[in-house]
Amino acid sequence: MNIYTIGFTKKSAKEFFDDALHDNHIEIVVDTRINTVSQLAGFAKGNDLKYFLQKLHSIKYDYRSDLAPTKELLKNYRDKKMPWEEYTVFYNNLLDERQTYQNFLTDYKDYKNVCILCSEATPEKCHRRLLVEKIHSLYPDETRIIHL
Repeated sequence: MNIYTIGFTKKSAKEFFDDALHDNHIEIVVDTRINTVSQLAGFAKGNDLKYFLQKLHSIKYDYRSDLAPTKELLKNYRDKKMPWEEYTVFYNNLLDERQTYQNFLTDYKDYKNVCILCSEATPEKCHRRLLVEKIHSLYPDETRIIHL
């Protein structure tokens, strides 16, 4: 399975839907954001995003709050009450407590090209990178990570 990651921030609709998702043959977008209805989300609001993905390129959409950080964790990091290194430890522990990432390959077994979505423009300091690294560590021979 190819596991792509993408953030919608700083991307036009064309860059997001056509250049990134369509051109990489994405079959399903797995939304791992806490808030899918923010006014800042633009074309990436949950219900709108689901509509656009299907209408433009027949891409499926799945919202997975169980793979998102908690509001408190994200707020502490964004408010600089917690450095990235500490956020990483807390988020990884949260994933281990929830144990849902371990079923990722089973949950999406019908797809070859899956894309994890969040809002951050780049993956360096984003939970989506941490998430795919945990999935890849469980299934190194069956997964490949590509950041869009």
